[in-house]
Amino acid sequence: MNFAGRCLWRNLRLSLYKPKCASRLLQIGHPSTLRFRNYAAKASDDLNVQQEVAKQKPKAATQLRRTAAASLPIRSNPNPSRSEIRPVSVLTTAERYLLPQLRLRLPGSAIRLQSSWWIPRWAGLAGKEGEIFVFENGSIVCWGLEERDAQKFARDFISGSPAESGHLSEPETEDVEFVMDPNEKTRIQGDLIILGESPPPEEATSLPSSIPEMVLPKDTLLARYAFSQGLARSSALSALEAKLDSFLFSVSALPVTLSKTGKVGLRRREVIMRLGELMIFRQGINLNHENFLDTPDFYWAEPQLEAYFNSISDALDIRSRTRSLNNKITYAAEVQSVLRELLTESSAHRMELIIILLISVEVVIVLIREGPDLWNMLIGKPRLPTPSFNSNHIKHQNKYI
Repeated sequence: MNFAGRCLWRNLRLSLYKPKCASRLLQIGHPSTLRFRNYAAKASDDLNVQQEVAKQKPKAATQLRRTAAASLPIRSNPNPSRSEIRPVSVLTTAERYLLPQLRLRLPGSAIRLQSSWWIPRWAGLAGKEGEIFVFENGSIVCWGLEERDAQKFARDFISGSPAESGHLSEPETEDVEFVMDPNEKTRIQGDLIILGESPPPEEATSLPSSIPEMVLPKDTLLARYAFSQGLARSSALSALEAKLDSFLFSVSALPVTLSKTGKVGLRRREVIMRLGELMIFRQGINLNHENFLDTPDFYWAEPQLEAYFNSISDALDIRSRTRSLNNKITYAAEVQSVLRELLTESSAHRMELIIILLISVEVVIVLIREGPDLWNMLIGKPRLPTPSFNSNHIKHQNKYI
């Protein structure tokens, strides 16, 4: 018998044979009872942890995950000029943030930086400071802060506000790590962003006119912005992928039902509504203000920043994932179009049957009404004259009434 079983049996005997003594032991905290309680609490905690781990959604197998081994030389060879490795946490909570309205809810230190709000200094729950970028596509990128810090920031300043459009029931996350080393060139290596030597911007207007004190170096600010925009785009794309997967799962049984029963199983209105959902998906990918395939206009005048943005986009497979998403939408739209055509044909067939039925009813009515006359014409019998009543006859009848 193991330790937990022995403790349980001892407590059971005490409760059966010596109830007063047992209650006394529980009150004063008998060592065996305390050990049993600690063991049970630990087992319960372990079970909760296992359940939480089981609920966690696996990260997408992007090129960034597949080439993580490329960052091992940096991770395994510390350098005196190199800082500690810190996290970059991305959180997407909505389909879109209305940035002009969001300014009223953000901290007073927030500064507009291109197509984002930038908070240069923010303290996390563990006491470490970092910086935050808030993008229009509903994403928050935190440098030097954990995911729980991003969640707290979203709860405190964004969630439930009118500036949050299309709140997601299940937020999407993305995470990488970064290290600062002035002797290295700024780049992404495997799943590690290296912030090092970075050229100044081509345009003086690329940076804000007044930059306050910040946690991270000023010379890599625009590089961090470029990497952040790529990470935010990837997380927003993951949110669309999750919604589309849920939609495809909801309609996956329709082809099977059609093959087994020969019936669509949906009304015409429902099919049209699903086509509308697919159009919204495609609009969100290709026609919104921030297209997932296009390079933002800001990088046209900043070739080095464009290189940073393209490198993180390629590492996260944004273009290939967008093409795959469009292909899925095309297939789903074709399925819905086929269902709509089947419903249209079925409706037309019903209309034809109704028209045939009405013609048949009309023929029956004509036969009932004109049948005797037609029969008399066929057998040559003269038609009986139809009695007629003139006005004098009617007046004569009314006289006696």
